Amino acid sequence: MSQQEILDALGAIVQEATGIPAARVVPDASFINDLDVDSLSMVEIATMAEDKFSISIPDADLAKLKTVADVVAYIAKAGVLA
Repeated sequence: MSQQEILDALGAIVQEATGIPAARVVPDASFINDLDVDSLSMVEIATMAEDKFSISIPDADLAKLKTVADVVAYIAKAGVLA
């Protein structure tokens, strides 16, 4: 799976979890500052991403994921990239 495919899937997850249009989920977007995602929604996004990509995102790691690019890189590093 390419980083673009991860980004597209993440956009769909964010839209489903928060109602934020997937088109706004771009690499340089901050979840808190740009997308107004609160911590509860962030946990929901992480849980959905874990299910979608068959990975685990511990709470300590989740706290460090501030931008969309951070999450895409984290998912890629977890071995999702083909």
